Amino acid sequence: MRDKFLLRPDVTFLNHGSFGACPAEVFAVYQDWQRELEAQPVEFVGRRFPELMRRARGDLAAYLNADEDDLVFVPNATTAINTVARSLPLRKGDEILATDLEYGALDRAWTVVCADRGARYVRRSVSLPLVSEEQFIDEIWSGVTPRTRVLYLSHITSTTALTLPIAELLKRARARGIITVIDGAHAPGQIALDLSALGADFYTGNCHKWMMTPKGCAFLYARRDAQSLIRPLVVSWGDKSGEAPSFVQELEFQGTNDFAAYLSVSAAIAFMADNNWQEVRVRCHRLVNLYRTGIRELTGLPSLSPDDERWYSQMSAHPLPSCDGDALQRALFDKFRIEIPVTEAAKQYLRISIQGYNTVDDVSYLLETLTDLLPQFLHPDVA
Repeated sequence: MRDKFLLRPDVTFLNHGSFGACPAEVFAVYQDWQRELEAQPVEFVGRRFPELMRRARGDLAAYLNADEDDLVFVPNATTAINTVARSLPLRKGDEILATDLEYGALDRAWTVVCADRGARYVRRSVSLPLVSEEQFIDEIWSGVTPRTRVLYLSHITSTTALTLPIAELLKRARARGIITVIDGAHAPGQIALDLSALGADFYTGNCHKWMMTPKGCAFLYARRDAQSLIRPLVVSWGDKSGEAPSFVQELEFQGTNDFAAYLSVSAAIAFMADNNWQEVRVRCHRLVNLYRTGIRELTGLPSLSPDDERWYSQMSAHPLPSCDGDALQRALFDKFRIEIPVTEAAKQYLRISIQGYNTVDDVSYLLETLTDLLPQFLHPDVA
């Protein structure tokens, strides 16, 4: 499928998870929307905008099994989490419970909000490797106190690429009256999502990662009974009728912008359907398993979870021995044109992302290169 994407042919691209990669035909639709906007900006923004956005939200909502009035487009998951965190009526002494595997930028967002409100951001340690869903659930739920106001979790963590078993925690939190906020930046397109069944109060996901839309396309979903809590980061026109502003009206239009990425989400969903994307995901998962087996043999270190699709799909991070991870990453790209990240959460991990354009040759090339390269960057106590 490589010829369906715009990626440079001289790079072995194993880092779809960071910013995604858009298929050529979806990118062409994106550019068509940009040209249509520029051809008659007043008509596009002033008269057509609400209906165009409603259709795009409708297609996305159907894909996620949600109501179109329960989600809005935002540029990225970071914007969505900031919107929620700054909206919630947190008070002095309230606690936001999270794991120690959350995305660093959003750790910082919660820390800043908590400092402003006198609340506490509590990062609960997750024991790695994960052994069972019950282990994870017990570790996190044991951090709940009478002061816990919010449960904030990643669905798929950025650093470790683990798919966390969040459904039971969401159920327990709802029974206790705890607000639930889920960072699903890596989930849409990589795993099946049913937002109505999942039951989070707030859920955000990036479309420009695994759904393969152009950059700057994400969504914020809010349960109907939680929407009144949300205040927009940017106050704009909202509802001009004088009635109580709705979730969509307050957040959908926050000034002039390039809305083409949002309007391209329908084309991205169609691209996945036309190319049997469930089968593509299965093939990608097999390649991830090839990587996990190979790097275990190379490093002698265990994987972060059992070899089970419940824990990972198209992305997997493996612990590295004590080494200069930054130098290793630079050498992989500078010398061998392999684009792959080294992530860090207490330890360093080499995180692979496999998308439809990747092949078994890509994974084999990485493993062969690491066999020669990794020993050069080990710290003396390991080497």
